[in-house]
Amino acid sequence: MLKRLLSLFSRSDSTAPEDVPPPPEPAPRPAGRRPRSRGRRRAPDDPAQLTLETPAAAPRQTPRPPAPPAADRPRVTMAPAAPAPVRTATATTGERPPRFLLIDTPAGLDPLYAALDRVDEVAMDTEADNMFHYRTRVCLLQFLVDGEVYLVDLMTPLPLEPLWRRLAEKHLIMHGSDFDIRLLHDLCRFRPRSLFDTMLAAQLLNRPRVGLGALLEQHFGLQLDKSSQKANWSKRPLTSKLLDYAALDVWHLPALRDLLTRELAALDRLDWLDQQCRRQIEAGLTGFPRDEETAWRIGPADRLRGPGLAVLHAIWHWRERWAEELDTPPFKVCNNELLVNIALAIEQGDAPASVLAQVNLGKRQPRLAPSLAAALQEGLARDPTTLPRRPRTERIHLSQAEIDRQDRLKAHRDAAAARVGLDPTLIAPRSTLVTLCREPASLDRILLPWQADLLRDAPDLRPATAVPA
Repeated sequence: MLKRLLSLFSRSDSTAPEDVPPPPEPAPRPAGRRPRSRGRRRAPDDPAQLTLETPAAAPRQTPRPPAPPAADRPRVTMAPAAPAPVRTATATTGERPPRFLLIDTPAGLDPLYAALDRVDEVAMDTEADNMFHYRTRVCLLQFLVDGEVYLVDLMTPLPLEPLWRRLAEKHLIMHGSDFDIRLLHDLCRFRPRSLFDTMLAAQLLNRPRVGLGALLEQHFGLQLDKSSQKANWSKRPLTSKLLDYAALDVWHLPALRDLLTRELAALDRLDWLDQQCRRQIEAGLTGFPRDEETAWRIGPADRLRGPGLAVLHAIWHWRERWAEELDTPPFKVCNNELLVNIALAIEQGDAPASVLAQVNLGKRQPRLAPSLAAALQEGLARDPTTLPRRPRTERIHLSQAEIDRQDRLKAHRDAAAARVGLDPTLIAPRSTLVTLCREPASLDRILLPWQADLLRDAPDLRPATAVPA
């Protein structure tokens, strides 16, 4: 066991945690755990490396002269339907990033407000710092309004109530909006009026890759520079490279929306997308999950019964306390694998001293090791039966008749998905099929109308057959 621990504990590189944002002001952070990051903001390749490269100072963007009237100004053009040769969008090669106005003073908001007052729709994105701080902050807002890009720096004190009020009246174009809506709801209880999410549209067109970069490459032949995805967006000043990256995130959204709209209309699926987007808004208004009493139960915790369980509880909270004090994500203190293997070693009877002797916490070892040893001893002194338990949940036991009904529903769903060319789970995931096989009458309650219509003719969902198994 000790040999296996040696190979696991001696690594200083960590992996992202399995679990895991209001403040336009410089930044009181909201209560609650860090939100789960969306895919395009993954953890750094070496999360244990805490010495971050300091970006070079970027020249401040100065406001441009007033734009010419909209009628005289070039507008974003529709992208060609066929893919174009790939070109790279960076600050130095390929397509030139769009010009933008960086807003970091209250006076700088006036041109944005004037632009918002002229339009009904806005392309929008956010950048956050969830890979660099204990609690997530919204660091930058990106807008494309009437052909102009505006970048709003939320790390400076700005009076943003007029902005949220205006945005709440607009139709938004976004990509992968779930994270952004939750983030902004936690920040200021923002609620979008309506939405066109280009990722949801791509899913309804059965695109094999639905990330923004993949869609821009497929439809525009544009290859985005992804090196800024893992940047620390809370560090100031922002470099020119980061600002260009942020501007490009919204620059192509209207053209992509127009292209996907044409394809959805040809398949008569625009109403499907509207239903998906409305549900996305409602889901986002729940915000991010908050701290739970049993969040410490990671890995094989439910299989531990003895001292290892109490040690896991103690050292998990030790990590949380240090992460909050250091204002860093918990995985940058140490990863889940380390916590779990300490608990497993103690559960199997290894001596605490021998376990701790093989733990490597990197450059923070001298500072953190004593308190880790104290937390381990605290866990050993606690009765595992006094630890918080998971809330009891109803276990679903299906009868054989219900299992047979579920199999028939799955076959019907798969046939419907093949007929319309969609991933079957987009129509109804397995958990939904389980509910339907037990409660056929719940079809219209748990599914969107377009999903329910694809399954409605299943014999097992007809009212005459909706009887207990």
